Amino acid sequence: MENTTPKLGIIESDPWLEPYSAAIEGRHQHALDKELELTGGKGTLSDFATGYLYFGLHRTRRGWVFREWAPNAKEIYLIGDFNDWKEHGDYRMYHVKNSPGVWEVELQSGAIKHGDLYKLKVRWNGGEGERIPAWANRVVQDEQTKIFSAQVWEPENPYRFRKKVFRAKTDPLMIYECHIGMAQEEERVGTYNEFREKILPRIAEAGYNCIQIMAIQEHPYYGSFGYHVSSFFAPSSRFGTPDELKELIDTAHRMGIAVIMDIVHSHAVKNEVEGLGNFAGDPNQYFYPGGRREHPAWDSLCFDYGKNEVIHFLLSNCKYWMDEFRFDGFRFDGVTSMLYYSHGLGEAFCNYGDYFNGNQDDNAICYLTLANKLIHQVNSKAITIAEEVSGMPGLAAPIQDGGYGFDYRMAMNIPDYWIKTIKEKIDEDWKPSSMFWEVTNRRKDEKTISYAESHDQALVGDKTIIFRLIDADMYWHFQKGDENYTVHRGIALHKMIRLLTASTINGGYLNFMGNEFGHPEWIDFPREGNGWSHKYARRQWGFLIIRTCVTITWAILIQLWSTSLRV
Repeated sequence: MENTTPKLGIIESDPWLEPYSAAIEGRHQHALDKELELTGGKGTLSDFATGYLYFGLHRTRRGWVFREWAPNAKEIYLIGDFNDWKEHGDYRMYHVKNSPGVWEVELQSGAIKHGDLYKLKVRWNGGEGERIPAWANRVVQDEQTKIFSAQVWEPENPYRFRKKVFRAKTDPLMIYECHIGMAQEEERVGTYNEFREKILPRIAEAGYNCIQIMAIQEHPYYGSFGYHVSSFFAPSSRFGTPDELKELIDTAHRMGIAVIMDIVHSHAVKNEVEGLGNFAGDPNQYFYPGGRREHPAWDSLCFDYGKNEVIHFLLSNCKYWMDEFRFDGFRFDGVTSMLYYSHGLGEAFCNYGDYFNGNQDDNAICYLTLANKLIHQVNSKAITIAEEVSGMPGLAAPIQDGGYGFDYRMAMNIPDYWIKTIKEKIDEDWKPSSMFWEVTNRRKDEKTISYAESHDQALVGDKTIIFRLIDADMYWHFQKGDENYTVHRGIALHKMIRLLTASTINGGYLNFMGNEFGHPEWIDFPREGNGWSHKYARRQWGFLIIRTCVTITWAILIQLWSTSLRV
């Protein structure tokens, strides 16, 4: 009997996927079944993803309540400034009835106060240790001891958003990728306030309609660029307070700029005291067991997307940032690593069979699908972007069509192409037909974010486009009136590369801060190997004065986009 079941949309639009229809339909059904399991068929994912309102520290009518999920724990105390960091009966936590693994303590109103530092003292069979709560929304580091602690955050006058409703105009989406700490000229860590006052106006004036902020989730090591997260619900205190981050986002919205977060759900830092690595004596509470626990290339831990509690934690994390801080969406980091048991390492991805050969983590695919569905339930105009290098079909296709629901995927082939061209070809071999094919080589049914270079190409050990083109001459002949042939050629090609990349987009364009005017050198965060210097972890905005010629083409292009013309 002939099968009359309608095909999913991504198969209809790409007949080459027909041989893999069973796998595609299976993944689609997996997400539908998991959603039904999580919601009980009585609510939405948005109703389910409210863990941040239950776990952690919260005000009640009678005082405070603190809750934590720690199924392996035998005894837990809240310790901190309020009890001289000693175990006290009033701060002992107890099991919550009918909630396996959940612990709770209720406190009087005066038992803790704004600014108090605290941790958990956890005991388990065979051991004990101090831990920062998994749901902590404020974590700070002591300047002298370098020890991290959670902090009670209840300011007397909390920030209240002035922009009540924000609807960004993001067609096309023009993203300015930025990092708060390195956005200032001085050799130090910048702040939310400095970024709001000094950098946001530059971004607005340049015509961008979206900023993508890196390193927001708290991370112990500044040099990780924010990708080794320890406290997923805490905005990094290096840059200021939660209220100052809210004011930054509110100000961006009043300028007409959407704000998306570079969110890290692909892995977590190994740290045990600051992070989730061995939370209550169970190294697998949040992470895969056995050989899948540790990421072989990133020295980090991989979430177990098959656990409902982990899905609850991560989905709640998405909603928290949108609800509490009014982020307009997310760029999901390391999606390739999530999709494959191999993390995509050592795989060529030469044909469609490589996407459906049993090496895919269906639990991670399910989580990403649910995350996209949740995010768009919370805000139908939200923006989700996948950083993915394998070319997985359907990643940025609608969920109802069998896709994973991202709005965009990063066009990661483009920067690789430009680097290869600069390194290997003489000018006469830069063929327009080849360039056009490369920058438009994408799936017709999925929108992409095109970019010539991002923060990845600017890191120490690599080179930005302008550095590859001009190299050492940027130090001696980059001042207006003192240019030589190398500089003239480099600036011309720099403008051409960015113009071609930006004018052939199918969805959006991204630029990392400073690259638009040919920022010199590389990014190198403070570390022991460079004497903990901030010299290369900043942006030298003063170069804009002498490099107007580099940015003029971009200004013209932005104007064309803003008047709805398409180059």
